[in-house]
Amino acid sequence: MLEGLVQASVLTLTALGLSLVFGVMRVVNVAHGEFFMLGAVLAWWVTSMVGGPPALGFVAAIVVAPLLVGVMAAAADWLVLRRIDYDPERTIVATIGLLYIIQQVTLMSYGPDARPVAPPFNTRLALPWVEWGESGPALYWPWGLSTTSYKLFVIGAAAAVGLAFWAIMARSRLGLILRATQQDGETAQAFGVPVERVYALVFGIGAALAALGAVLVVPIQQAHYLMGGDPLLLSFIVVIIGGLGSLRGTVFAAVLIGMSDGVISVFFSPTLAKILATLLVAMVLVYRPQGLFGRRPA
Repeated sequence: MLEGLVQASVLTLTALGLSLVFGVMRVVNVAHGEFFMLGAVLAWWVTSMVGGPPALGFVAAIVVAPLLVGVMAAAADWLVLRRIDYDPERTIVATIGLLYIIQQVTLMSYGPDARPVAPPFNTRLALPWVEWGESGPALYWPWGLSTTSYKLFVIGAAAAVGLAFWAIMARSRLGLILRATQQDGETAQAFGVPVERVYALVFGIGAALAALGAVLVVPIQQAHYLMGGDPLLLSFIVVIIGGLGSLRGTVFAAVLIGMSDGVISVFFSPTLAKILATLLVAMVLVYRPQGLFGRRPA
């Protein structure tokens, strides 16, 4: 369950970025997984450049990598997506092109090898469990059931970022501008909202959230130039199940898919987990096309 929760935490951040981009811009970002991969590769690069204690390099990576990826994504929006007027069909083709460009540039500069990033701390913690006997519940601390402090940190950090993201969307002026642009971009522009700048900001924030998830997970996994495929697939599954543009549905579906994928992968195989997730998407598309929390089109 804890392994599934770690995966769900990272998936929540990645899927939130994809859902934000689609909800505000109506852009299907096929290159979203490559922004995730860039976050992991840049995390390795930053930690290698900083050196010293692992905690110092990790703190630098968790700040620098999402920021750099967000700036790159905003530049891609300005250079590519804005030039094609965010047309739905052309943006899919354009983001597929971005996917291959980012992937091949990373291969040429970073190389084909998978490289690890040292966690800032990694204390192994024994987990308690309760057994009911004749005299009532008894608490045990078995040596075989344990996790690491870093994995618990990933869960807590993702929850904190998710709550901060909700607070910004629901309580801040920036969130009000984003929600207004999402509901009606033309009316928002008539009221003085710089919609093109908002689009660039949203595309950058979405990519930065994916990169943040990658920075958190790369001490558990290894940075590799092909690691963007699974996050992209699972993020699309999450967004479809939760409802396109629904942040609440995205979080719910990310926890559901992440937990089930993590648990099934431990006992059976990762392939079976992907098959079951795809079948769930098919059922949602048949019986509730707008997603679990999405709104029916007017």
